[in-house]
Amino acid sequence: MADTEMEIDRPADNGKPDTHTLSGAQAVRSIEGWIVLATNVHEEANEEDLNDKFGDYGDIKNLHLNLDRRTGYVKGYALIEFPTLEEAKAAIQGANGTKLLDQNITVDFAFVRPPSNNSRGGGKAGRTPRGSHGRGGRARSRSPDEEGQKRRSRGD
Repeated sequence: MADTEMEIDRPADNGKPDTHTLSGAQAVRSIEGWIVLATNVHEEANEEDLNDKFGDYGDIKNLHLNLDRRTGYVKGYALIEFPTLEEAKAAIQGANGTKLLDQNITVDFAFVRPPSNNSRGGGKAGRTPRGSHGRGGRARSRSPDEEGQKRRSRGD
């Protein structure tokens, strides 16, 4: 491992790589590379079909084509890993909306960073204050008071 160098993505013009998805979310690199998700993959597609389709955009490091255990057909999605951001972006731009075995596929980054929630003003984004559990007020319901118990036992 020490005698091989890691590949580093070159930054874009502003110093940071542009890693926004088609929906505007921030794409995140996995541990080994950039993973692209292809959806609406035909049930009879195979790895060779996907290698032919996505191999034009760069070196495919890994390809997962999950099959349904019961039917043996493709579940409808594939995960394709590219070593560099440029290759992943080229695959997304080039293959999104194209046909693969008579079905239009949708291609985008597989992992995205959730949007920050700055509406609370402080604290960690997207987290509820300690003890509130997102319901506001008390975290647990109160036990019935003695008067309430007496009324229920008398049938009032």
